[in-house]
Amino acid sequence: MASSDGHGRGHGFPRLVLFDLDGTLLDSAPDFVATIAVLRAQRGEEPMPAAALRPHVSRGARAMLAAAFPHLDEAAREALVAPFLAVYREQLARHGAPFEGVEALLAAIEDDGSRWGIVTNKPEALAQALLPRLGWQARCAVLVGGDTLPVRKPDPLPLLHAAQGLGVAPCDCAYVGDDERDIVAARAATMPAVVALWGYRRAEEDPATWHGDLLAAAPRDLLDPAAWPRPR
Repeated sequence: MASSDGHGRGHGFPRLVLFDLDGTLLDSAPDFVATIAVLRAQRGEEPMPAAALRPHVSRGARAMLAAAFPHLDEAAREALVAPFLAVYREQLARHGAPFEGVEALLAAIEDDGSRWGIVTNKPEALAQALLPRLGWQARCAVLVGGDTLPVRKPDPLPLLHAAQGLGVAPCDCAYVGDDERDIVAARAATMPAVVALWGYRRAEEDPATWHGDLLAAAPRDLLDPAAWPRPR
């Protein structure tokens, strides 16, 4: 039963914690660097430096392709989306891993009697394929991908869909993400929003302007249930 402040049983984590995937739970940049290296090699180009690609990972395939192939026009890059996804499927979880502290955070949420799930703009099939490779298939309570519904983040519907599917009120949830779209979606869904500062972002982005309820420097900063923002 939820407590009166909207948090779950145990010591006070939200009843349901929803996470973005790439750049929040999973440091998937190495998998994408390997993917781009294959595509560039096919065109006779050198691999792209990891540091140059990393800030674009949370923005999706098209943003990464724009960073990797700025000399191509939009139509040419669009034609690379399908090959990109095909190569990425081969690289899935071969190089990346959960961010340091993520496993401890997930365990703390579970130990408190709360549940956690994933709402990502990654295609659902790719996100689902990751779960068994990370040992999360029996632990993740809900997964909503970018193509699960007709809309995706920053629309709040994927977050609301995840909560409704588990019978949890939005105010009893929290959403954690590393991109401004995550925070926009969480606020529109009336869920407390946590900015994952350990994730991916471009140099010109300022997370302080996203109006999240909490800015967390590392997953370990969320181990204390008292650190989590309360419902609005």
